[in-house]
Amino acid sequence: MDISMIKKSLFLFVLFPTFLTAQYTDVINSNRPGRAASAYAVGKNVAQAEVGMLYEQQDNADLNSDSNIFGADYAFRYGLLFEELEVIAEGSFITQNITYPDLGIEGKLTNFSRNRVGLKYLVFDPFKNPERNKPNLYSWRANNVFQWKNLIPAVSVYGGANFVVGDNPFYPGEPTVSYRGGIQTQSRLSPRFVLISNIAYDRITTDFPEWRYALSLTHAFRDPRWSVFFEGQGISGDRYSDIILRTGVARLINPNFQADFHLGSNFKNDPSRIFVVLGFSYRLDFHKDELIPINEQQSGMNGKIKKNANKRKSKRRKKNRGGTIDF
Repeated sequence: MDISMIKKSLFLFVLFPTFLTAQYTDVINSNRPGRAASAYAVGKNVAQAEVGMLYEQQDNADLNSDSNIFGADYAFRYGLLFEELEVIAEGSFITQNITYPDLGIEGKLTNFSRNRVGLKYLVFDPFKNPERNKPNLYSWRANNVFQWKNLIPAVSVYGGANFVVGDNPFYPGEPTVSYRGGIQTQSRLSPRFVLISNIAYDRITTDFPEWRYALSLTHAFRDPRWSVFFEGQGISGDRYSDIILRTGVARLINPNFQADFHLGSNFKNDPSRIFVVLGFSYRLDFHKDELIPINEQQSGMNGKIKKNANKRKSKRRKKNRGGTIDF
């Protein structure tokens, strides 16, 4: 084998995992930073925790109030039963110190501003067919620039329930349980760019249902342990409507541990919001690859071996026992 063929073989070995492991990955797959959620699950038998410590300055021109908010975001994810399914519990617990300067009044509000449990299921994965997504062994550029087929996203569906705990001052009069449904997509535009979009109809069965959407673009640096993201989130409802922008960075510490930081703001003054968040993600990886029997594989999943190929070869050998050579 000459040097050029060796290089091509190494290129195939390094690049192919990015095409074949679209669901489970060897490194942690976190939804942090930001609020847009990946279309992919964490992988079967993977348990993952994602936590962020937040601070927000909030001023409301209409109510003439100032607020300082401290709290924590959390998400606990688990790959359940099979690769495409994930159960997730997520939310935010905050304390809001609010002041009305003109009235000389101060107060404190403490409870969950977000608290829900749901299931996510991957219904379409454009990388599931390895034949369709083989790398070009003769062109580095062809594998590292934008291609129109990269716009085809992975798609998952989400269904869950919101829970109002106790006498929650952030959701007065709401029922204990309401519902949420949504769609999450993810497109790998190039080896360094990933585009994620979410749309959800939230707080169903309450008097104030909301539409929520998010669009997030992530870019990995030359050192792939570092990445940066830009995100826009929209909220549309009778109780609260807003547009929020976020940006930040993430750093992979080891295959199972990621740290991140982001900040953001909105465009309103009722209230105006500026916030910073420091977060961490950690997983316990109990995932095991499942071997697929050859007679259950599709053509191309393991070279060119096909069902009953060995039987046909055995028959040819029996016919050639008269002295002819079987090539």
